[in-house]
Amino acid sequence: MLQTQLPKPPSDDKRWRIVEVTMRRQGFDPHSLIEALHAVQQAFGYVDETAMKYVASCLRVPLSKVYGVVTFYHHFTLKPQGKHTCVVCMGTACYIKGNGENIKQLSAKYRIREGQTTPDGELSLVSARCIGACGLAPVSVIDGEVVGKSSADQLIATIERKLAK
Repeated sequence: MLQTQLPKPPSDDKRWRIVEVTMRRQGFDPHSLIEALHAVQQAFGYVDETAMKYVASCLRVPLSKVYGVVTFYHHFTLKPQGKHTCVVCMGTACYIKGNGENIKQLSAKYRIREGQTTPDGELSLVSARCIGACGLAPVSVIDGEVVGKSSADQLIATIERKLAK
């Protein structure tokens, strides 16, 4: 059902138009919630409370449902990510082959826990349940670059190269 009166976007930021167009294309159907949230994530890099309220209002779904979807799916993040991102796979093969220890060492080196970003906004440390590259275990992804069969020292060296750029 198409809404006649849309809620006003949270700001004049042009990226809200992208989100609105995505929802409009789906007829503001509540079943298009995930697609709308993907549009927010892609446009802004994260889905904050303001965005959740806007999407909930436009799609006429409870805010609790929007929050539930955002926190259930690993793709969505509630806070801005760092300039660089290190995703450490914590699937069974990767964990057994050393990524449990790797994430501990990365946390200690950069003084952040998984799911956090360094205070300078340069690096986010994220864990994933499985990235589907078990043959390369332990595997991590740094700024989209897959780093397989890696030790914490190798990951730190790769991160340091990225940070130096």
